[in-house]
Amino acid sequence: MLTRRQNLLETIHGGHPDRLVNQYEYMQQVFDPVLLNALGNCPRGGTAVNGWGVTIEFPDYVPGPFPDTSPEKVVIKDIEHWRDYVKAPAVDFPEEAWAPFVQQAESIDRNEYFVANFIAPGIFEKLHYLMGMEECMMAFYESPDEMHELIDFLTDWEIQCAEQVIRHLHPDALFHHDDWGSQKSTFMSPAMFEEFILPAYKKIYGYYKDHGVQLIVHHSDSFAATLVPYMIEMGVDIWQGVMSTNNVPELIRKYGGKISFQGGIDNGKVDRVDWTKEGIEQEVRGVVEACGNMYFIPSTTMGGPESTYPGVYEAVSETIDKISEEKFGYTGKSGNKADPLFAHVDKASKEISNQDS
Repeated sequence: MLTRRQNLLETIHGGHPDRLVNQYEYMQQVFDPVLLNALGNCPRGGTAVNGWGVTIEFPDYVPGPFPDTSPEKVVIKDIEHWRDYVKAPAVDFPEEAWAPFVQQAESIDRNEYFVANFIAPGIFEKLHYLMGMEECMMAFYESPDEMHELIDFLTDWEIQCAEQVIRHLHPDALFHHDDWGSQKSTFMSPAMFEEFILPAYKKIYGYYKDHGVQLIVHHSDSFAATLVPYMIEMGVDIWQGVMSTNNVPELIRKYGGKISFQGGIDNGKVDRVDWTKEGIEQEVRGVVEACGNMYFIPSTTMGGPESTYPGVYEAVSETIDKISEEKFGYTGKSGNKADPLFAHVDKASKEISNQDS
């Protein structure tokens, strides 16, 4: 029987997997003081200010936190003078701040799992977190020089983070968030994406690949089918969060072997207050039947091993196990359970606070 890690590699490289990859089972995420300082700790149901000075809100029963960019709270008041407003969070932390995260990384069985550091928000999300979505989109047209400068600044900061993370944690995977569209369309044209966003990610993902990171997993739970060629160019191995509106079977036929796709099970369809195991099983079976098991990882589109409503993630995993038994004769159980991302963030942030006190 293949390990989770081996089965993932067989799946994305067109080999001989012995079962379906079950959602996020192939990776274990590790955190770090640089990320936590920048991300800030906004508990569910609360409000906080992150390391960039952005006010973050996290209402109950929503998938994740989001910025408050109302006029009185927005960070960048004028894109023409963005340097007056944007101050990068620190990247240098004492070794004792890194110690619990080093211990976490060292405790993971790398024969079984990829050790993945986590980054959010991404470059595009940082832009609209800092200035608001409407101002951000207008600035691409009205102030392209300043936007290029700001993107370069954010990219350089991410690479400084990468230097610290790689030196301390030695990850062999990266799980990077950056939502690039709505359910039905990208936020910008492919040409604009190529001009502004692609160069940044070629630098960031290129740096990770040049320093021993084997697997780049990019989260965008959105329509982004028109951006797949750029994902391939920037070095993405797995697009996580691919929604059904992208016509996932067609993407697999067109790009399989160059990139793989994790998702297809839209949270909007299964992660509901009125969910049932029968409804989830019907949806998961339909997606797997349409997409197969090569270059595809059946998963909800959620940006982490969790769900908004308790039990949904586990119910999806149980159905994937059933299908693996039926199609492959695989009788093992993934044991794949929800592992809420922001619960980890909250715990890790408290550990840092306890060290400081």
